[in-house]
Amino acid sequence: MKNPLFTRRSALAVACAVSAAALWGGAAHAEPTPAAKAPAKALSSDEIADRVQAFYDKSHAFKAGFTQRYVVKAYAKTIDSKGQVIFEKPGKMSWRYTNNGNRVVSDGKLIRVYEKENKQMFEQPLSGSQYPAALSFLVGGAKLKQAFKFEPMPLDSKQMGFENGYVLKGTPRDATPTFETILLYVDASTYQVTRVILLDAQNNRNRFDFLNPEVNVKIPPAEFTFTPPPGTHVVKP
Repeated sequence: MKNPLFTRRSALAVACAVSAAALWGGAAHAEPTPAAKAPAKALSSDEIADRVQAFYDKSHAFKAGFTQRYVVKAYAKTIDSKGQVIFEKPGKMSWRYTNNGNRVVSDGKLIRVYEKENKQMFEQPLSGSQYPAALSFLVGGAKLKQAFKFEPMPLDSKQMGFENGYVLKGTPRDATPTFETILLYVDASTYQVTRVILLDAQNNRNRFDFLNPEVNVKIPPAEFTFTPPPGTHVVKP
């Protein structure tokens, strides 16, 4: 079975990423923050989103390890993947899947999605791909609140198993067939997104966690170029 990330009907059609995507995350398992006095009032989802946006607005490059778990609801099938992701504004990204050799690369103009097992690569203009709906705020595109409509208040973080942060639930303002709901897990001390979960109409679940992040690091330009091996079938729209 193909990794759903690498099909046109994928839950992310990148990233994060999903992304955001993927999503630029902090450590997937953040250390507990020191005890502090309760804030005067609870933050709304829009206020949290503004703080998340402020963090990413001052970040131009990001590098991290990632894990991905895709659950196909109808077949009770779970697909686990891992690798390294790099983002650089505007619009550049590189996903290296260490478990299967797949690649997703954008130079800011074209996005290339390479499937090693199937010896094929999808190539199309970045503006025509579906991934920006989930990841545009990460790579210098649309603002977070322009891309998503969030529920007024964050979800119960204790109930969600994320007591050291906030969980925002949003829907894309522009309908996309790849997902209906996005959950952003936000670290309370840094306002980095540490986890992204995408849910589609069939209740399939695509989860990304980001590990050991490095922000504003220097990225070699070659990271955002990719030439497939000889014999690869290239599919263009």
